Amino acid sequence: MHTFTFNHIALSVTDVAAAVAFYQNVFGFTEIENTASVSPTRWLAMGNGKQLHLIPRPDAIIKTNKAVHFALATDDLGGFITHLKTLAIDYSDWRGTPTKDYVRNDGIQQVYFQDPDGYWVEINDDV
Repeated sequence: MHTFTFNHIALSVTDVAAAVAFYQNVFGFTEIENTASVSPTRWLAMGNGKQLHLIPRPDAIIKTNKAVHFALATDDLGGFITHLKTLAIDYSDWRGTPTKDYVRNDGIQQVYFQDPDGYWVEINDDV
């Protein structure tokens, strides 16, 4: 059997500069060199060797629903929620209740919000 580890997530974005600014503001991700090609695609380091690749597609129509999301975990969910409020980023629970977190049956607390292109991001305390 093969062994795999998570490497990166790639998102098509309509405005790559706005997407980079969003992910840097919200998460503090740092930009790293795009070593794959000479293109306007920009890479961000997420920590622990994981990357977020933002691929410019200015004419793309991005359609997602909350079930299509990526999740990040933090050991200070309350502090992160305060950070979202400071940035005036709307968040909700899984059901869509504004400014509410959600506790799953297994005790994991989570919130959801969207990036500038409408991609859903879950932040939870499953560390």
